[in-house]
Amino acid sequence: MINSITPDKLYLILPFKVSQLAVLLSQKLSISSREALTAIYRSNTYRQLENEKTKLWHMGPVALMEYFDKHH
Repeated sequence: MINSITPDKLYLILPFKVSQLAVLLSQKLSISSREALTAIYRSNTYRQLENEKTKLWHMGPVALMEYFDKHH
């Protein structure tokens, strides 16, 4: 079990967070999962998500989707 999230442990969480966001984004925009993943990985949201200091990894998928809508 991970007791605390440090920058070197964040990589364990990112795939799960990104996959959840990709499902919502592909449904919202009627695009493929691959297109959604590409959009996420190219976004400002992903750059913020991979920065442990922003604490975006605390957000659930719906909150991340809202953040993506505002900041992608």
